[in-house]
Amino acid sequence: MQYNLIFLSCSIFGSLQAQLNPAITSWLINTDGTTGRHYVQGNSTPIVDADLANCQLVQYSANWVYVSATGVPSYITGPFMDGNPSLTTNQNAIFKISLNPSPNAGVSTATSGGNIGIFINGTAMFDYRDGVAWNTSTNALCGGPGNPPCPGGPMASMSWNRDAVVAEKAGFDCSKGHPAMGNYHHHQNPSAFDLDLSVISNVCTLYDAEGLYAIDSNVHSPLIGFAYDGYPVYGAYGYRNADGTGGITRIKTGYQLRNIAVRTVWADGTNVPDGPAVSATYPLGYFREDYEFLAHAGQEDYLDVHNGRFCVTPEYPNGMYCYFATVEVDWNSAYPYLIGPTYYGVVTGAKVNSVTEATTVYNPANGLAENAIGEVRVFPNPSNDLFIVQAIGLVTSNLELTMTDVHGKTIETQVILPGSTMAFFDVSTLYAGTYFISYTDGKGKQSKKIIVP
Repeated sequence: MQYNLIFLSCSIFGSLQAQLNPAITSWLINTDGTTGRHYVQGNSTPIVDADLANCQLVQYSANWVYVSATGVPSYITGPFMDGNPSLTTNQNAIFKISLNPSPNAGVSTATSGGNIGIFINGTAMFDYRDGVAWNTSTNALCGGPGNPPCPGGPMASMSWNRDAVVAEKAGFDCSKGHPAMGNYHHHQNPSAFDLDLSVISNVCTLYDAEGLYAIDSNVHSPLIGFAYDGYPVYGAYGYRNADGTGGITRIKTGYQLRNIAVRTVWADGTNVPDGPAVSATYPLGYFREDYEFLAHAGQEDYLDVHNGRFCVTPEYPNGMYCYFATVEVDWNSAYPYLIGPTYYGVVTGAKVNSVTEATTVYNPANGLAENAIGEVRVFPNPSNDLFIVQAIGLVTSNLELTMTDVHGKTIETQVILPGSTMAFFDVSTLYAGTYFISYTDGKGKQSKKIIVP
């Protein structure tokens, strides 16, 4: 079933944030033992896992932040309807990210397969690719499950490289993610399919989930991760002008589909071995090389070739180079999605086996992350079956929800977890009447009247 959106503005504040780098304070740290959950195909009741969700430890030195994380999100993952047998599993990862990122003054570094960054819930960030390409010698796909290996191995440079967001849509869960040998990751904006203005996947119908945050076109999108060059990644909306003026707008990719019917040359005119002609099987956008970059001089809401810009954000009032998780006007993902195909900065981040320098442990109890109580609408309302609460934006601390009757008696309580966006109230067994759902993050409280007919 399809629902309308619920609006709950969430943001990050804190008196100490001006003193500590946002690359230290922005992580969602699990302080209450929340574990991951997953769906199995054919069963819309999620299975509770043993692995802790989100990040477990953040420590930092003068130059680095180290984030220990399982790679398991607090939102439900799976199922992966393309036959992917993998489940989201504990990565036992330590991510090392620079606190002092610097631009690359030389040749830009291309993103590569596998992790290119980390989201603030500890899950992996991938670029556009899925390891599948076009073998011009055999005129067939190579690499990935079900295909013969590509010449030169899985990391070899090929003329036509497949776009995972287009080709693997059937295998993404409701939150637009999937695992590679257990490493759950997003190639794109980590917001649920059924929250897009144009819904292009029906996986949420039976396996409803959420994603890291929900898009709110009225406020600056949250900081959702960091690339391996140390620069932050934001959601889909930001200030129109780089100096923080001009109001809120959708931040747009500078890339567009080429006007081609055959794949014989790249956008820069380089003659390469031919790929398959554009067709229903291999539509425009199926390969990364189907795109070209177009500079938009004087239009500051368009991004550069790296999918970023230098700009003011809530976390960086003095300005910072930032990537954005680009979407189209209908909120469907827009190439290059997160970063790339090249980084802006010097790539120094990585997974590491251990921390080999003296560090300070960041204490999330300092109150740097707190939700800003805003308007909540509950849907569908009235309902004699199910009420859903949807938080728009990023939930950074437990959002406690309570359903009461007209006499103030508690009927049910739910919690929207950090890095999640939804809660459900089953009212199928309640008597008809008026009830209330209140919500609080410990800083404020609001309520909404609901009707069970």
